Amino acid sequence: MSPSPFIVEWIERIARERRGHARALDVAMGRGRHALRLARAGFRTFGVDISLEAVRAAMEEGRREGARVEGWCADLTAHPLPRDRFDLVVVSRYLQRDLFPALRAAVVPGGVVVYETFTIHQRALGRPPTSPDHLLEPGELRQHFDGFEVECYEEVLAPDATARLVARSRSSSKASAGRETLPG
Repeated sequence: MSPSPFIVEWIERIARERRGHARALDVAMGRGRHALRLARAGFRTFGVDISLEAVRAAMEEGRREGARVEGWCADLTAHPLPRDRFDLVVVSRYLQRDLFPALRAAVVPGGVVVYETFTIHQRALGRPPTSPDHLLEPGELRQHFDGFEVECYEEVLAPDATARLVARSRSSSKASAGRETLPG
């Protein structure tokens, strides 16, 4: 599967804005279609997925390309994300509603979340997913980032029915005390 044009566009925009040692996380990265883009754009890139095979494949592809991806295998229903750690968090075609607080907490002050996943209108297209557990209600994605500065929000019906969001956490004058160590 090729990378999402929406996510690629925002990776490139944010990469131009964030020079230096910006950290990015690809959540439910699969075989790394977005993690590799993040690494190529200059981010120190991390990815997490439940599939060890997928994590290994993404890391190996990164090595072949000279685009380092640091990955770890975890079930996000059981293992938390690091807090206050990333300048950019990317989520594509993945919905775990109880993960939203952790996604919000994973970004540093001023950090950005780029999120794209299916809405309930996907059912009308006759293609998966069809379970309500994997489909957003209208406006739901935006509500999960209440209090963030929403830079882009849209719901589209083609080629898939998706909600797309780019949201920046509010800057804080206080630096976070004691950043957590990443799995490794």
